[in-house]
Amino acid sequence: MKLLALDTSTENCSVALWLDGEVLSRQELAGQRHSDLILPMLEDLLGEAGITLKSLDGIAFGEGPGSFTGLRIGCGVAQGLALGADLPVLGISTLLALAAAAPGDRVLACLDARIGEIYHAAYEKQQGVWHAVSEPSLCYAKDAPDLPGAGWIGAGSAFAAYAEALQQRYGELLLSFDGSVYPQARDMVKLAAPLFGQGLGGDAALAAPLYIRNKVAMKTVERA
Repeated sequence: MKLLALDTSTENCSVALWLDGEVLSRQELAGQRHSDLILPMLEDLLGEAGITLKSLDGIAFGEGPGSFTGLRIGCGVAQGLALGADLPVLGISTLLALAAAAPGDRVLACLDARIGEIYHAAYEKQQGVWHAVSEPSLCYAKDAPDLPGAGWIGAGSAFAAYAEALQQRYGELLLSFDGSVYPQARDMVKLAAPLFGQGLGGDAALAAPLYIRNKVAMKTVERA
């Protein structure tokens, strides 16, 4: 099976190929340059592998949560490529991708959602499969959902932006945390492979980002 994954949900821009279990990837801190970088990165990666889009079996993308603009870019690129090559598409949670990359089986995945809020989810791996203990949500760090038991590893940019608040919220339940990590296409393509193998890829025209937040900004009175 040959799969492509891409992610533009955060400041990081990444692409990856799954080639019958082997993973090739590229990533770059893009800032606001995702639309300039993503297609050249894809072309470079396909060239390294010596394959074309039409030889793929599916395309995965970081569905969110994350940056509104970034999510639209990622979904749009995945749709355009898939429609042109007649391929199925699958969205992969950015928070689950953070969990899959973390060094542990209990992961608290949190991204900075700006304006004082975080995107939050908690996952536990059981018999090699990730299960959501706390589904993706939007909240303030101080009001983050409860976690069952201890031994959690924190991952994601919220631990850089709101480290003190998250430490106060969870205390000794957190073993450690890393606020420097981003969702990566290389982890998404590993998550996507068994799902495509089960035939869970869908119609590209129906692909959509997972925003969670319905508004990009609040009015002054709402912030107050």
